[in-house]
Amino acid sequence: MIPYSYLPHLNAILNSASAVLLLAGHARIRKRDRIGHRRFMLSAVASSSLFLVSYLTYHAHAGSVRFQGQGIVRPVYFAVLLSHTLLAACVLPLVGTILYFALSEKFDRHRRLARYGFPVWLYVSVTGVLVYLMLYHL
Repeated sequence: MIPYSYLPHLNAILNSASAVLLLAGHARIRKRDRIGHRRFMLSAVASSSLFLVSYLTYHAHAGSVRFQGQGIVRPVYFAVLLSHTLLAACVLPLVGTILYFALSEKFDRHRRLARYGFPVWLYVSVTGVLVYLMLYHL
């Protein structure tokens, strides 16, 4: 078992992997490769799910971590954190619905909702990494 102190780093890796997998899945569907798209998107769901378990485990044991940065970076951090947090709360039901439509082969609904869900999920993944970098490496 890895120490809890390693989990923020693992979370950043899983968020980064989710972002890369989302971009790869988007590229595959643009090329009309449904099988490749499905594989990448299911991998993104798996990566994001592992992230969520790791994130909740870490914060159940460590509590919240205070941002130590000062100066102009402080309001930037909180603006990114606020937008990240608000959209992250929407991602789970949004992705769940998009995934349901895909797996139940309701592709028109899937496509319509994924147009909005994809950029939100990508934003949450990328800003999750930015929050990590600002929180642990500034």
